[in-house]
Amino acid sequence: MAKKIVSSDLLITEVIKGIEDVKGENISIIDLREIENTVCEYFILCDGTSNTQVSAIAASVQKNVSKSLKDKPWHVEGDSNAEWILIDYVNVVVHVFQKHVREFYKLEELWGDGKITNIENAYK
Repeated sequence: MAKKIVSSDLLITEVIKGIEDVKGENISIIDLREIENTVCEYFILCDGTSNTQVSAIAASVQKNVSKSLKDKPWHVEGDSNAEWILIDYVNVVVHVFQKHVREFYKLEELWGDGKITNIENAYK
């Protein structure tokens, strides 16, 4: 059975809803499409205040995408320690960090050639 192709825009919308459902903070989208040799089209980054919240955000994203788009991640890693969980949907990769880990790795600076869009939290 062939896998259904999900639009990146729809996927991003559902990922952000999943993050907001459990009050993930500092949501950013990095558009990597104009950069040569990137691993995907978009990164979505957010952070939580504890490993419990980071796990809840990752679970909420996966549940929301699965329910709305009938899509599952190709790969998930980091859920055992919940300091940085990566959810790979192939064209869109979601990074859910604890705040101090996000500040340490500075992915926004590393991928600074990409167009960065910060999302206002819907619940503030």
